[in-house]
Amino acid sequence: MTDGPRRILLSPPHMGGRELEMVREAFDTNWIAPVGPHVDAFEAEIAAKVGTGGAVALSSGTAAIHLAVRLLGIGRGDRVYCSCLTFVASVNPVLHEGAEPVFIDSEPQSWNMSPAALERALDRDSKAGTLPAAVIVVNIYGQSADMAPILELCDAHGVPVIEDAAESLGARYRNHASGTLGRFGVYSFNGNKIITTSGGGALVGADTEALAEARWLAQQARDPAPHYQHSTVGYNYRLSNVLAGIGRAQLGKLDDRVRRRRAIFDRYRQELSGIDGVGWMPEPEWSYSNRWLSVITLDPDRQAIRPAELMYRLDQRDIEARPAWKPMQLQPLFDGAEYFAHEEGRSVSEEIFRTGLCLPSGTGMTADEQGHVIDAIREALD
Repeated sequence: MTDGPRRILLSPPHMGGRELEMVREAFDTNWIAPVGPHVDAFEAEIAAKVGTGGAVALSSGTAAIHLAVRLLGIGRGDRVYCSCLTFVASVNPVLHEGAEPVFIDSEPQSWNMSPAALERALDRDSKAGTLPAAVIVVNIYGQSADMAPILELCDAHGVPVIEDAAESLGARYRNHASGTLGRFGVYSFNGNKIITTSGGGALVGADTEALAEARWLAQQARDPAPHYQHSTVGYNYRLSNVLAGIGRAQLGKLDDRVRRRRAIFDRYRQELSGIDGVGWMPEPEWSYSNRWLSVITLDPDRQAIRPAELMYRLDQRDIEARPAWKPMQLQPLFDGAEYFAHEEGRSVSEEIFRTGLCLPSGTGMTADEQGHVIDAIREALD
């Protein structure tokens, strides 16, 4: 008796071959704690890969956002503009520090923060004397936001930018690596990301003094004394040496993984775009997306099947799919939060939520498995 076909998952981890070797090295040298040579090397290799001044390896991308918020001195009474089409982890650190999130809609060209909505918010709050303490821009599904106009607007008002590139490591904006354009950048190495350390993340930036402070805060903010002394609140946020070894092995495969994810997206688009009402996440000319997740859209005026129904039908075929992000302004946690839509009478993020579905995109997915997904989608939509 043989096992049936395996379930096709959305974005499972994909080991590249050297991970066990690097983990064994950590065990052989007894560097098991959240310090060690793999951590130091991983930080240097991340910084070199994306072309920034430095990196701090951390326990999660959320921890990296939290430290960026701390480094900017954001606290109670402050307001922070946040991309609304994202996972809640992009916003929770604002709440951790007692600040208030204000949500900025997406724009249709990239699905990321709308420069038009951002401009209206900044103009209004500048006149009222209530400018935000920072703007957190999120690059969803592996694609950069349109950073040039966003940075121009924020610079004109003296507002720092945190670039949440948790999903977009390996992507580019014009000739810059995604995650390197703001004051601080954030990556995630969660198990479903394009490369993984099991759980982990990194804070990057050009300001190496600020990154040194982040590293200190991530190690419980211990003062330089022979005894245990603490003058400020710190965190247990450092990445372990064992997991950093996995990350080093994975990082060497990043370019291959990006090419593979893009090929997966291209095949979906090529074989399914002829179906009436089917569309895809766009890629502007200034973007090179890592296509972390391939996202299909279903036009409700031209396609009878809705994303939830397609997700159910795929699940019946042992295929995992996931709705597009539910915008933060629709979340119960943020009921009553202020929100700036892309334009009067049009909320782009809510359109994407209603029409989008994320398809299996893992780099370990075989051609036959992707063919099975494509056949299942055709059967459901035709």
